[in-house]
This record gives sequence, C-alpha cells and structure tokens, in this order.
Amino acid sequence: MPRHRASPAVVNVADAKARLPELIERAAAGEEIILARSGKPRARLIGLADTRKGLPVPGKGNGRFRLKRGFDQPLPPDVLALFYGPDR
Repeated sequence: MPRHRASPAVVNVADAKARLPELIERAAAGEEIILARSGKPRARLIGLADTRKGLPVPGKGNGRFRLKRGFDQPLPPDVLALFYGPDR
C-alpha cells in the first residue's frame, strides 16, 4: 500500500516573519514548510540533517583495547625501507 505524505504547510512570508522561531522548530522536527508570497510558493523551509550522527564519542572505547608491549618502539630497518626506500 503506498504511503501518503501530508502536504507541506504553506505560510505567507509576512506571517513567517512574525512566527519564525516556531516555524524553525517545526522544520527541525521534520515538517516541511513552504513560504509563499502573494499565494505563490517561493521557498521551502526544512530541517537540517543531524550532523553529529556517526561521530566518535571520546572515551567510548576506554578499557576495551590493550596495546602490546613495544607498540611505540621504532620500526625495524627493513620495514622502514619499505616506506622510505633502501637509502635510509
């Protein structure tokens, strides 16, 4: 069965000026709002995607990983040669 989407709210620009904070909150909640001038649609107000989604959380993996002894020791010369060439 096809899903019907509610038609977006149409708001006159003059009304939008007086109610802008309310309209921003409605758009952030997922509602689409069309701004119209003289009854003609001129712009669309939509919420932004959550940009924080998927970002790493500091300290989330605390205690989950253990580094082996010598992890931060210099690499052997043969491995360094693979990165920088045999001259080093």
